Amino acid sequence: MESTRRYVIGIDYGTDSCRALVVDTQSGEELSSGVAYYSRWKAGLYCDAASNRYRQHPSDYTDALVDAVRSALSPLDQEAVSAIVGLCFDTTGSTPALCDAEGRPLALRPEFADEPDAMFILWKDHTAVREAERITRLVEEEHLDYLKYEGGTYSAEWVWAKVLHVIETNPSVAAAAYSWVEHCDWMTALLTGTTKPEAMLRSRCAAGHKAMWHASWGLPSAAFLSRLHPRLAELRPHLFRTTAVAGTPA
Repeated sequence: MESTRRYVIGIDYGTDSCRALVVDTQSGEELSSGVAYYSRWKAGLYCDAASNRYRQHPSDYTDALVDAVRSALSPLDQEAVSAIVGLCFDTTGSTPALCDAEGRPLALRPEFADEPDAMFILWKDHTAVREAERITRLVEEEHLDYLKYEGGTYSAEWVWAKVLHVIETNPSVAAAAYSWVEHCDWMTALLTGTTKPEAMLRSRCAAGHKAMWHASWGLPSAAFLSRLHPRLAELRPHLFRTTAVAGTPA
Protein backbone atom coordinates (compact mmCIF):
# COMPACT_ATOMS: atom_id res chain seq x y z
CA MET A 1 0.00 0.00 0.00
CA GLU A 2 1.29 3.43 -0.89
CA SER A 3 2.25 5.53 2.10
CA THR A 4 0.01 8.50 2.86
CA ARG A 5 2.79 10.36 4.62
CA ARG A 6 3.80 13.68 3.16
CA TYR A 7 6.77 15.71 4.34
CA VAL A 8 8.19 19.12 3.47
CA ILE A 9 11.59 20.71 3.97
CA GLY A 10 11.73 24.22 5.35
CA ILE A 11 14.96 26.12 4.67
CA ASP A 12 15.66 29.00 7.04
CA TYR A 13 18.52 31.34 6.16
CA GLY A 14 19.82 33.18 9.19
CA THR A 15 22.60 35.71 9.47
CA ASP A 16 25.27 33.09 10.15
CA SER A 17 23.83 29.78 8.98
CA CYS A 18 21.25 27.82 7.03
CA ARG A 19 18.92 25.36 8.75
CA ALA A 20 16.91 22.64 7.04
CA LEU A 21 13.90 21.20 8.86
CA VAL A 22 11.86 18.17 7.71
CA VAL A 23 8.24 18.35 8.90
CA ASP A 24 5.17 16.09 8.66
CA THR A 25 2.50 18.04 6.76
CA GLN A 26 -0.39 16.49 8.73
CA SER A 27 0.86 16.45 12.30
CA GLY A 28 3.48 19.19 12.25
CA GLU A 29 5.95 16.75 13.77
CA GLU A 30 9.61 17.63 13.24
CA LEU A 31 11.38 14.59 11.84
CA SER A 32 14.93 15.86 11.50
CA SER A 33 17.03 18.95 10.93
CA GLY A 34 20.44 20.03 9.76
CA VAL A 35 22.51 23.19 10.12
CA ALA A 36 25.34 24.52 7.98
CA TYR A 37 27.38 27.68 8.53
CA TYR A 38 28.48 30.10 5.83
CA SER A 39 32.22 29.53 5.44
CA ARG A 40 33.06 32.91 3.89
CA TRP A 41 30.91 34.83 6.34
CA LYS A 42 32.43 32.88 9.25
CA ALA A 43 35.88 33.93 8.05
CA GLY A 44 34.76 37.57 8.17
CA LEU A 45 35.09 38.12 4.44
CA TYR A 46 33.47 41.00 2.53
CA CYS A 47 32.16 42.82 5.61
CA ASP A 48 33.29 46.02 7.31
CA ALA A 49 31.52 46.71 10.59
CA ALA A 50 33.03 50.19 10.85
CA SER A 51 31.12 51.29 7.75
CA ASN A 52 28.05 49.11 8.46
CA ARG A 53 28.80 47.01 5.38
CA TYR A 54 27.51 43.42 5.57
CA ARG A 55 27.70 41.36 2.39
CA GLN A 56 27.24 37.64 1.77
CA HIS A 57 28.54 35.66 -1.18
CA PRO A 58 25.86 33.71 -3.11
CA SER A 59 28.07 30.63 -2.94
CA ASP A 60 27.71 30.67 0.85
CA TYR A 61 23.97 30.26 0.35
CA THR A 62 24.21 27.39 -2.13
CA ASP A 63 26.99 25.56 -0.28
CA ALA A 64 25.10 25.80 3.01
CA LEU A 65 21.86 24.67 1.35
CA VAL A 66 23.45 21.44 0.12
CA ASP A 67 25.14 20.72 3.45
CA ALA A 68 22.08 21.50 5.59
CA VAL A 69 19.70 19.42 3.49
CA ARG A 70 22.11 16.46 3.38
CA SER A 71 22.41 16.66 7.16
CA ALA A 72 18.63 16.77 7.60
CA LEU A 73 18.06 13.82 5.29
CA SER A 74 20.84 11.62 6.67
CA PRO A 75 18.83 10.04 9.53
CA LEU A 76 15.76 9.35 7.36
CA ASP A 77 15.05 6.08 5.55
CA GLN A 78 14.36 5.98 1.82
CA GLU A 79 10.61 5.79 2.33
CA ALA A 80 10.63 9.02 4.32
CA VAL A 81 12.86 10.75 1.78
CA SER A 82 10.52 9.65 -1.02
CA ALA A 83 7.57 11.16 0.87
CA ILE A 84 9.05 14.69 0.69
CA VAL A 85 6.72 16.68 -1.56
CA GLY A 86 7.88 20.26 -1.20
CA LEU A 87 10.51 22.72 -0.09
CA CYS A 88 10.28 26.37 0.87
CA PHE A 89 12.63 29.18 1.85
CA ASP A 90 12.58 31.66 4.69
CA THR A 91 15.02 34.57 4.57
CA THR A 92 15.31 38.00 6.12
CA GLY A 93 14.91 40.89 3.74
CA SER A 94 15.60 43.02 2.11
CA THR A 95 18.73 41.13 1.02
CA PRO A 96 19.17 41.92 -2.70
CA ALA A 97 21.95 41.39 -5.22
CA LEU A 98 22.48 42.96 -8.60
CA CYS A 99 22.37 40.31 -11.31
CA ASP A 100 22.97 39.73 -15.03
CA ALA A 101 20.45 38.85 -17.75
CA GLU A 102 20.47 35.20 -16.66
CA GLY A 103 19.52 36.16 -13.12
CA ARG A 104 22.99 35.30 -11.88
CA PRO A 105 24.23 37.45 -8.98
CA LEU A 106 27.22 39.36 -10.31
CA ALA A 107 29.53 37.86 -7.68
CA LEU A 108 29.21 34.53 -9.51
CA ARG A 109 30.94 36.06 -12.53
CA PRO A 110 34.75 35.73 -12.43
CA GLU A 111 35.41 39.45 -12.70
CA PHE A 112 33.31 40.17 -9.60
CA ALA A 113 34.10 37.06 -7.52
CA ASP A 114 35.57 39.08 -4.66
CA GLU A 115 33.63 42.32 -5.13
CA PRO A 116 31.35 42.97 -2.11
CA ASP A 117 29.08 45.25 -4.15
CA ALA A 118 28.33 42.32 -6.48
CA MET A 119 27.16 40.13 -3.60
CA PHE A 120 23.95 39.94 -1.60
CA ILE A 121 23.57 43.01 0.58
CA LEU A 122 22.46 41.66 3.91
CA TRP A 123 19.31 43.07 5.51
CA LYS A 124 21.35 44.71 8.30
CA ASP A 125 23.73 46.49 5.90
CA HIS A 126 23.31 50.22 6.59
CA THR A 127 25.58 51.70 3.94
CA ALA A 128 22.57 53.27 2.21
CA VAL A 129 21.23 55.58 4.92
CA ARG A 130 21.64 58.72 2.81
CA GLU A 131 20.07 57.07 -0.22
CA ALA A 132 17.05 56.02 1.85
CA GLU A 133 16.64 59.60 3.04
CA ARG A 134 16.74 60.82 -0.57
CA ILE A 135 14.04 58.35 -1.56
CA THR A 136 11.79 59.45 1.30
CA ARG A 137 12.35 63.10 0.47
CA LEU A 138 11.56 62.63 -3.23
CA VAL A 139 8.35 60.72 -2.47
CA GLU A 140 7.27 63.58 -0.20
CA GLU A 141 8.21 66.28 -2.73
CA GLU A 142 6.32 64.51 -5.52
CA HIS A 143 3.29 63.83 -3.26
CA LEU A 144 3.32 60.15 -4.21
CA ASP A 145 1.70 57.18 -2.47
CA TYR A 146 4.75 54.93 -2.69
CA LEU A 147 5.32 54.99 1.08
CA LYS A 148 1.64 54.86 2.00
CA TYR A 149 1.92 51.26 3.20
CA GLU A 150 5.54 51.49 4.42
CA GLY A 151 5.04 53.82 7.35
CA GLY A 152 5.91 56.96 5.40
CA THR A 153 9.69 56.49 5.56
CA TYR A 154 11.93 54.45 3.32
CA SER A 155 14.53 52.29 5.06
CA ALA A 156 18.25 51.83 4.46
CA GLU A 157 17.54 48.12 4.85
CA TRP A 158 15.40 48.02 1.69
CA VAL A 159 16.26 47.25 -1.89
CA TRP A 160 16.05 50.55 -3.77
CA ALA A 161 18.30 52.35 -1.28
CA LYS A 162 20.87 49.53 -1.39
CA VAL A 163 20.86 49.28 -5.17
CA LEU A 164 21.11 53.05 -5.51
CA HIS A 165 24.11 53.12 -3.17
CA VAL A 166 25.97 50.51 -5.23
CA ILE A 167 25.12 52.20 -8.53
CA GLU A 168 26.38 55.56 -7.32
CA THR A 169 29.58 54.26 -5.73
CA ASN A 170 30.69 51.38 -7.97
CA PRO A 171 30.58 52.19 -11.72
CA SER A 172 31.82 48.77 -12.90
CA VAL A 173 29.13 46.86 -11.00
CA ALA A 174 26.52 49.41 -12.05
CA ALA A 175 27.46 48.97 -15.72
CA ALA A 176 27.20 45.16 -15.51
CA ALA A 177 23.85 45.08 -13.72
CA TYR A 178 20.80 43.97 -15.71
CA SER A 179 18.37 43.60 -12.83
CA TRP A 180 18.28 42.80 -9.13
CA VAL A 181 16.99 39.84 -7.17
CA GLU A 182 16.11 39.20 -3.55
CA HIS A 183 17.77 36.31 -1.71
CA CYS A 184 14.56 34.32 -1.17
CA ASP A 185 13.48 34.73 -4.78
CA TRP A 186 16.88 33.73 -6.17
CA MET A 187 16.93 30.51 -4.17
CA THR A 188 13.47 29.57 -5.47
CA ALA A 189 14.41 30.51 -9.04
CA LEU A 190 17.64 28.55 -8.86
CA LEU A 191 15.93 25.32 -7.80
CA THR A 192 13.10 25.65 -10.33
CA GLY A 193 15.27 26.69 -13.26
CA THR A 194 13.52 30.04 -13.74
CA THR A 195 16.36 32.45 -13.10
CA LYS A 196 15.62 34.90 -15.93
CA PRO A 197 14.83 38.13 -14.06
CA GLU A 198 11.63 38.76 -16.00
CA ALA A 199 10.37 35.20 -15.40
CA MET A 200 11.19 34.46 -11.78
CA LEU A 201 8.53 34.77 -9.10
CA ARG A 202 9.03 37.79 -6.85
CA SER A 203 7.91 37.74 -3.23
CA ARG A 204 5.31 40.24 -2.11
CA CYS A 205 7.23 41.17 1.04
CA ALA A 206 10.90 41.22 0.08
CA ALA A 207 10.52 42.29 -3.56
CA GLY A 208 7.10 43.89 -3.22
CA HIS A 209 6.63 45.84 -0.01
CA LYS A 210 10.30 46.77 0.28
CA ALA A 211 10.48 47.83 -3.37
CA MET A 212 7.43 50.11 -2.97
CA TRP A 213 5.40 47.81 -5.25
CA HIS A 214 1.63 47.82 -4.84
CA ALA A 215 -1.12 46.25 -6.94
CA SER A 216 -2.69 49.65 -7.57
CA TRP A 217 0.41 51.22 -9.15
CA GLY A 218 3.00 48.46 -9.63
CA LEU A 219 6.62 49.42 -9.18
CA PRO A 220 7.67 53.06 -8.80
CA SER A 221 7.51 54.78 -12.18
CA ALA A 222 10.50 55.08 -14.50
CA ALA A 223 10.29 58.86 -14.17
CA PHE A 224 10.53 58.64 -10.38
CA LEU A 225 13.45 56.21 -10.50
CA SER A 226 15.25 58.35 -13.09
CA ARG A 227 15.18 61.30 -10.73
CA LEU A 228 17.08 59.16 -8.23
CA HIS A 229 19.47 57.78 -10.88
CA PRO A 230 18.95 56.95 -14.59
CA ARG A 231 20.35 53.43 -14.10
CA LEU A 232 17.48 52.57 -11.75
CA ALA A 233 14.98 53.31 -14.51
CA GLU A 234 17.02 51.17 -16.90
CA LEU A 235 16.74 48.20 -14.54
CA ARG A 236 12.97 48.56 -14.17
CA PRO A 237 11.90 46.78 -17.42
CA HIS A 238 13.85 43.73 -16.28
CA LEU A 239 12.05 43.41 -12.97
CA PHE A 240 8.40 42.41 -12.47
CA ARG A 241 4.81 43.55 -12.82
CA THR A 242 3.27 41.46 -10.06
CA THR A 243 4.32 39.69 -6.89
CA ALA A 244 3.50 36.34 -5.30
CA VAL A 245 2.47 35.46 -1.74
CA ALA A 246 4.22 32.76 0.26
CA GLY A 247 1.72 30.01 -0.54
CA THR A 248 2.20 30.28 -4.30
CA PRO A 249 3.83 27.14 -5.77
CA ALA A 250 6.87 27.87 -7.90
